[in-house]
Amino acid sequence: MKRQRILVVGAGHVGLYAALHLSRKLRSREAEVIVVDPQPHMTYQPFLPEAAAGNISPRHSVVPLRRELRRCTIVTGEVTRIDHARRVAMVQPVIGPAREEPYDQIIVAPGSVSRTLPIPGLKENAVGFKTIGEAIWLRNHVLEQLDIAAATADPHTRRCALTFVFVGGGYAGIEALAEMEDMARDALRYYPELHPEDMRWVLVEATRRILPEVGPDMGAYTVRQLVRRGLDIRLDTRLESCADGLVKLSDGDSFAADTIVWTAGVKAHPMLERTDLPRDDRGRVTCRATLQVVDGDRVVEGAWSAGDCAAVPDLTGPPGAFCSPSAQHAVRQARRMADNIRAVIRGREPVEYRHRYAGSVASLGLHKGVAQVYGIKLRGWPAWFMHRTYHMSRIPSLNRKVRVVVDWTLALFLKREVVSLGQLHEPRESFSEVTPAVPARSGRPG
Repeated sequence: MKRQRILVVGAGHVGLYAALHLSRKLRSREAEVIVVDPQPHMTYQPFLPEAAAGNISPRHSVVPLRRELRRCTIVTGEVTRIDHARRVAMVQPVIGPAREEPYDQIIVAPGSVSRTLPIPGLKENAVGFKTIGEAIWLRNHVLEQLDIAAATADPHTRRCALTFVFVGGGYAGIEALAEMEDMARDALRYYPELHPEDMRWVLVEATRRILPEVGPDMGAYTVRQLVRRGLDIRLDTRLESCADGLVKLSDGDSFAADTIVWTAGVKAHPMLERTDLPRDDRGRVTCRATLQVVDGDRVVEGAWSAGDCAAVPDLTGPPGAFCSPSAQHAVRQARRMADNIRAVIRGREPVEYRHRYAGSVASLGLHKGVAQVYGIKLRGWPAWFMHRTYHMSRIPSLNRKVRVVVDWTLALFLKREVVSLGQLHEPRESFSEVTPAVPARSGRPG
């Protein structure tokens, strides 16, 4: 049997779990698994709001690839192009020239990126909430804004510093908004100059509902809870401009804000445009339920995909339905895909992926949440507890599970850390200020 080279593009939920499963189920003489990702870790994105709020350490929400994938070859770099007709991918390492990486089987799982719009000022003034770096930056920024507001005597500066705008009412936006507001409110006990009513938290959602995954009842409950906490919820409203920090909304309102967070959806990774793989009108790789890439009715041999960047038929839904871009599907698709690749390598037929969506859980801050699981609706503390239990069980490796549980346990007895480490984002600034410049030489060179 020829030893197969399996190239995994991306180490998110799909890439990590697929590579882990393949490395455990295939013998070394059967296959070699190569994983390429720009980051040396996988980010467990459901924990980003808790990491930003300081409920868990940011390092505990990421999974080191080299620790978990010891039987795989890890390449820290980026796949810039895929020529499947030649079974070759172009890999650009973090340092050094690009090189071609041949393969026999390829798993295309670069994931997704933020779906942004050409809104004036968005690129210059907003930040996303999809990476661990963005979560750490947002935490430090919010706490820094409290320091600015407490130190200034100018009412306009204080209003700008204490106005926080989140665009998008999906999971990322609602959980980030709720967790950060909860953290900031908790931090105000150390700021006698500030009061909770001084802060303004605004959610801008273009549709008439939020959290559609938990159903209209739970979505309406979430709105009522957030409004009760004093948050400004703008449904059926769009962000039209944020140039120079001045937020302009489609309902005619405008105000200044120093914090704008964009969480209005995702789209397939733009790298897919530089491949010869078939894609749908939304840029996703077209797949069969077996997770094999398909061009019309023809299977593209040796190519597999799943997760956010793939259009995978949902066999449990109505005809023409596709699996939602959720971690719940991504993890299960990764395992099914790994089993199917093993089956194909050993001369067996692949099996179709079939999973009925179990439901959704969302955190609304400490001890607050909503959930709808198998038709059962929960709210408040039970939903929050289910949210934590479910995601703790899903984050890869016992190492990370233990660390997260320890963080949560310590938080029961110790107060939350509410200090900004803003110097992390400009580490050379203080050093460069005290380092004298080299004087320019004058006269003829000696």
